[in-house]
Amino acid sequence: MRALVTWLITAVAIAAAVWLVPGIDMIGSESSAVLSFVVLAAVLALLNALLKPILKLVALPITCLTLGLFALVINTFLLYLAVWIGNGLFNTGFYIDSFWSALGASIVISIVIAILNAVTGVKDKQET
Repeated sequence: MRALVTWLITAVAIAAAVWLVPGIDMIGSESSAVLSFVVLAAVLALLNALLKPILKLVALPITCLTLGLFALVINTFLLYLAVWIGNGLFNTGFYIDSFWSALGASIVISIVIAILNAVTGVKDKQET
């Protein structure tokens, strides 16, 4: 149940990023938008689970030198990769205009996820 709530929170965060950040657009009809958000959230969650720990470990020295700011670059790269995979495999219809748009979107996604996790308390609960 917790995984489903986290997945939906990520989909809402992606929708907020598309709505708030200029340069992040969704091409297609509004009827398929919800499905596209959910699919992109699943791809992003999969990449975060598989690649993010490896990238964080490899980039640890530069992350320490930049006082953690390089983690935003890692999140931006994973967002680019998720959009590329989502468009290639599932035709989700997302478009990222520039690196700065993707960076802004990754910041918005991180903030919205943190707020919604705090509101729902999904990260506080322990499953037994």
